[in-house]
Amino acid sequence: MCRTVSHQSSTSVVPAIQAGVRHHPEKLSDLLERLARTADDRISIRQMAEALDDRSFGAFLLVFALPNLIPLPPGATMILGLPMVVVAWQMLIGYNKVWLPRALADYSVERATFQRMVLRVVPWLRRTETWVRPRNWPLNGAIREQIFGLFVLILAIICVLPIPFGNWPPAFAIAILGIAHTERDGNCLVLGGVVGIIAATVASAIVLFTGALLLRIF
Repeated sequence: MCRTVSHQSSTSVVPAIQAGVRHHPEKLSDLLERLARTADDRISIRQMAEALDDRSFGAFLLVFALPNLIPLPPGATMILGLPMVVVAWQMLIGYNKVWLPRALADYSVERATFQRMVLRVVPWLRRTETWVRPRNWPLNGAIREQIFGLFVLILAIICVLPIPFGNWPPAFAIAILGIAHTERDGNCLVLGGVVGIIAATVASAIVLFTGALLLRIF
């Protein structure tokens, strides 16, 4: 899949983002339904990423954050959190859409399987889209997108670190930020930012408390 670095993105990212603000982007639920209708016998992750275009960052952040919101055995978040680190890093260095390794990008499912997945997901998305919609979007430039990527990268790194009870809050914040970025909702972005700052603060407090406790013990 083609990738674009930061010095190229200044001319490609900004128009795409500004177009998304001026003309409300296609809702994610509508996009998935359209893909399900028009797909060939199989649909790959590459096709989904290309259909999402510059909104693929938010969608993949949401997808990769969700597994981290369920109870998992110790160490699992170190593996499940890495894709979020990769996606956030790409935003930070200026890619204008998600780049995926060929093996992952070419992974595909049968059209019937994808349609069943869409049937299950779309009703939930429809309910979400009643209050998450394009409005007040502040990330209308490459630099702001990169700052957003840095913030998400910090949260993703916290998810990867073995911090007791410290992984769920940043994953939840990333999920909110992923929805906000996909739908270009500035209000949702603020909510995700607040949750992210609280999550980072809590994780820092846990690390400091644990460090102080270990020093006292040993």
